[in-house]
Amino acid sequence: MHDHPHVPDGGTPIPSPEIHASVPPGSAPVGLAAGGPLFPPPGLAPPTLAPRPNPWPVVAAVLIGVAGVAVTVGGQVAAWLVEQFLLVAGLTSPAWLAPAASAMSAVLLGGAATLLATLPRSPALRQTGRAWVLSAAALAVLSLPRAIPLPHHELYLVTVAVLAGLAALLLRRRRRDPDRASPAAMALGLAAGCAVLLPWLGLGALGGALETVLAIVAAVAVGLLAAAILDHRFWAAFTSPSGSSTARLVLLGGSVAGVALAVLAGAVGHRGAQLPALLVLPAAGFAAAALVAHRRSSAPVGVLVATAAVGPLAFLDPEEISLTLLMERDVPFWSAVAAGLGLVIALLAGVVLALTTHRQAPRRGIAIGAAVATLASGAAVHIGFGVPGLHGDRLFVILKEQADLSTVTGPPGQAGRDARAREVYGRLVAHARDTQAALRRDLRRFRLPHRPYYLINAIEVEGGPLVRAWLSRRPDVDRVLVSQEARPLPAAPPIARGSLSAPDSPTENVTMLHADQVWSKLGVTGSGIVIGASDSGVDAAHPALASRFRGGDDSWYDPWNHTRQPQDRDGHGTHTVAIAVGTGGVGIAPDAQWVGCVNLYRNLGNPARYLDCLQFMLAPFPPGGDPFTDGRPERAPHILTNSWGCPPIEGCDPEALAPATAALKAAGIFVVAAAGNTGPFCGSVQDPPATHPDVLTVGAVDPAGKVSAFSSRGPTSAGVVKPDVVAPGEDVLSAMPGGGYAKKSGTSMAAPHVAGVVALMWSAVPDLIGDVDTTTRLLRETARPVRGEQGCGQPENHAGAGLVDAYAAVLAARRG
Repeated sequence: MHDHPHVPDGGTPIPSPEIHASVPPGSAPVGLAAGGPLFPPPGLAPPTLAPRPNPWPVVAAVLIGVAGVAVTVGGQVAAWLVEQFLLVAGLTSPAWLAPAASAMSAVLLGGAATLLATLPRSPALRQTGRAWVLSAAALAVLSLPRAIPLPHHELYLVTVAVLAGLAALLLRRRRRDPDRASPAAMALGLAAGCAVLLPWLGLGALGGALETVLAIVAAVAVGLLAAAILDHRFWAAFTSPSGSSTARLVLLGGSVAGVALAVLAGAVGHRGAQLPALLVLPAAGFAAAALVAHRRSSAPVGVLVATAAVGPLAFLDPEEISLTLLMERDVPFWSAVAAGLGLVIALLAGVVLALTTHRQAPRRGIAIGAAVATLASGAAVHIGFGVPGLHGDRLFVILKEQADLSTVTGPPGQAGRDARAREVYGRLVAHARDTQAALRRDLRRFRLPHRPYYLINAIEVEGGPLVRAWLSRRPDVDRVLVSQEARPLPAAPPIARGSLSAPDSPTENVTMLHADQVWSKLGVTGSGIVIGASDSGVDAAHPALASRFRGGDDSWYDPWNHTRQPQDRDGHGTHTVAIAVGTGGVGIAPDAQWVGCVNLYRNLGNPARYLDCLQFMLAPFPPGGDPFTDGRPERAPHILTNSWGCPPIEGCDPEALAPATAALKAAGIFVVAAAGNTGPFCGSVQDPPATHPDVLTVGAVDPAGKVSAFSSRGPTSAGVVKPDVVAPGEDVLSAMPGGGYAKKSGTSMAAPHVAGVVALMWSAVPDLIGDVDTTTRLLRETARPVRGEQGCGQPENHAGAGLVDAYAAVLAARRG
């Protein structure tokens, strides 16, 4: 990158006259070659040696480039990790965090690159500095849309497309020099970009139609911006003096371009989606250099970058780039594989293009053939090996008029509970039909697929931002939430299994609640009671659960995958259900039965799927049945255990599920929910259904009886004291798919303990069935005090009424 002698266009270097002294014919050469000293004879002027080029500007450029990549990658990864830890901790991630991290990286790189763009005399160094300054500015500007919440991905893509397009237009207008592209180079750029895109086509899945179109538009805008930053003057600065060799252009220009693309990649994608781009786009720098070897046009570079950017922008849902899915073969795994393969392909593309274009310009026919072949290969890979189709998020429309169930009454006991469940079901269905008629008619008229609900007066609708805007303006609509839809994977994650053996005696957590004393001293084991579990599924073949499945055609529902028989790949559902009803010493109520529903798909959910299961629990129906007409409320389980929560990132707001839990209580169904694992912060019980006052919310304690650090604390945002009680939640041994056992921790493990205790109480005193208020009072009154913590308003916001005591609760129930 050092300075060169002046070279006219297309000519050869002109030697300096100071070092080209003439020697008389026949004279011996001057210097060591003549055997004399290094001094000229008298009368001959001494030769003037050219000064050595200063290497320090080049060294500085290398250091700035390496540091710029490190700062960019480190800043993006650090910001994402902080956001993820805040999410896991239940804290709100500030909207400015991601833009601020990018701005800091941009300032650090931009300041150093500005010196490089102004101080050295070398055109190559000046163009290097200019490209890095512009890419740093692009990083700062294009990261601003990350302040947009994740569920609004379409708005993010629109904003990025507008900002990148305006930036590219501004740079183009400032430089009016001709930039004529070769059709062959454009075709090769498309071919190379499609080759880099191949892994995404085989391993990723597209979102909705509008989301996909906007992602492509945003990628094109990013490509235009990359071409404006790496314009023809940039590439001309790295051309060899003779103009005949591409080695210097590819190696030096490609390396500098790679740094610029790495910085630009830091802004390509919403929170988390830019991480794969940081691998793919920088590697395209060498291919970009080879594309401009014979005509210094940047247009092929834009085509290459735009096509490669489609991968992380269109085939990746940023909501699924999450730490909660990192250890599974889920979206983070497959996106990392796609990005790694894209990196390798980009480097290979650079080598192939450099070797095939170093002597002569590419032929148009061959280049177009290569583009057509890669396009066809991409389509074949996506259709034959990928996950074709559109998989966009949906809308969850909550209507203003919710049914009034305040007048539903009935005596306690099984018969009274069944009568109340039938009345609640009938009222809810009739109310939903009447109040949804106009909206459902309009949805059919506009041919918008939809699914109505009655437990909450709501409708799930397939549609994007425009449909959401229309629905939000309707007078019969209260609000419209985004119902997150998990994109399918190229291969199912492995089944989670347990490596531990079955216990020889009741587990420590069972004895901690004195449930074993209820079995031995009172002869109560939960018979006659049915517990409903909404979770990842249940392995019905597990020895601890097989005999406790209620059976029939209305005891299992899977709204995600529509399976007909109970199954579970994740293991979370199997583990929690066995804590409630498992045999062999792991369950609190080993003679109670269970029914199941899948509301979590790969540890993700949304308001509609959560409601699907809650609705099924009120009135089970056979496979393929209509919940509005085929529901059987008399077959509703007595108790529901819910080891899940619906956070805003999945589409819920604090009151999204409130009508559902209120209706279940009115029907005499006891609802238990995990408090959450976002402690020890105060106010961390924040995701429904744990926040609702008609739900018994359960925190966790360790084997010593101390509140677990991870257990969420109250109060709720509405000021409700939570949790209500606590139960064992650390290192709890329970069943796992495949017949094994494992220890797990979380309030997810604590909640089914309490569901099992309620089953013991209702089994011992059948007249208590359906009496939610009395049962709750007895649980609280008989709970053992927990060594409390101070703060959070009241001690109850740490442990509620205390540690549940099964033996004391059953005795109190029998005494009335």
